[in-house]
Amino acid sequence: MKTVIIDYGSGNLRSAEKATERVAGELGLKTEVLVSSRAEDVRTADRIILPGVGAFGDCMRGLSALEGMRDALEDVVIRKARPFLGICVGMQLMAEEGHEHGNHRGLGWLKGTVDPIQVPEDSGLKIPHMGWNELYFSERAGNHPVLGGLNNRDHAYFVHSYYFRPTDPETVLASVDYGGPVTAIVGRDNIIGTQFHPEKSQAVGLCLLGNFLGWKP
Repeated sequence: MKTVIIDYGSGNLRSAEKATERVAGELGLKTEVLVSSRAEDVRTADRIILPGVGAFGDCMRGLSALEGMRDALEDVVIRKARPFLGICVGMQLMAEEGHEHGNHRGLGWLKGTVDPIQVPEDSGLKIPHMGWNELYFSERAGNHPVLGGLNNRDHAYFVHSYYFRPTDPETVLASVDYGGPVTAIVGRDNIIGTQFHPEKSQAVGLCLLGNFLGWKP
């Protein structure tokens, strides 16, 4: 089995790589964890992880600049339905459009937009949303294999100022409360994404990564 973490000039690749390798070793899974910017590696991957740190538009441009990468992702993730995990901005890129420093087209895999977090002025909450927060799972999340072993009000680590607003509420698997509901996990079919960083979320993140490596949608 080969798990490819896409390197497109964005994201804490080393942390994601080490966390994935660690959980694979603990579970006794025989998987090669490869950080790559090559479309050829994505085409032969059994599982794909797309991390992301920074602005939506910059990340989308970086991903699109990799020769053949967009076509490879469409082929492997959408047509061949291999498991895909987006992390932070990597999750947001699945949206139709991002509204950070202008309007930018996303991958369009999930209908919806990425918009700024709005908090009440008198709440004392700051932007960016940074640190640990409680996850609140939807009813549908209880049957999702990647979320097995996770519980309501488990904590995960966030760093972001924008959030994904899906058109279809059924794609929201978990949210957090930050001046109102903020999307934390989205998913449909063979794709799933987390706004939080699993590689920084200790036991919760390692559990999710382990489930993803064993996922057979």
